[in-house]
Amino acid sequence: MSKVKVMVKNDQTQVQIPVGVRLLIRRCCQAVLVYEHFEQDAEVSISFVSDAEIRRLNQIYRQKDAATDVLSFPLGQEGHYDVNKETGYALLGDVVISLEMAVKQARIYGHSLEREIGFLTVHSMLHLLGYDHETSPLEERKMREKEEAVLEELGISREATFVQPEDGVL
Repeated sequence: MSKVKVMVKNDQTQVQIPVGVRLLIRRCCQAVLVYEHFEQDAEVSISFVSDAEIRRLNQIYRQKDAATDVLSFPLGQEGHYDVNKETGYALLGDVVISLEMAVKQARIYGHSLEREIGFLTVHSMLHLLGYDHETSPLEERKMREKEEAVLEELGISREATFVQPEDGVL
């Protein structure tokens, strides 16, 4: 099994990172590589940012003046990746997650923040490997099926992670 080096950086102060999230992210990255039969050792960088920062990045790189949940910046093209000369690992790319948006979406969808962060990580890893749900409805469906299959293998599938409201409050 190939190895994955995941650098997680917290560049925001709005949301406290839950205990275990860094390990969850590493597990998600590894699970995607295993699921996709990625044979090389790999590196990925994941940064947590505020809504304001992800909005700024979304404007710069996608010309969309709105906050979003996650942005992926693949470094490879058609299965070819630059290699870190020091480690020999394939450089997959960078992922930027708005923790503020992840909290909002977890509430909207009625599941845990951990499930939302896991989903965003798996989603982005698939983008780093070349998948793009915005190219066609078929590609969107393929990507969604892969996301759910990986999350199910990790025990954080949609069915397993819904939060029950306490006293009518989520």
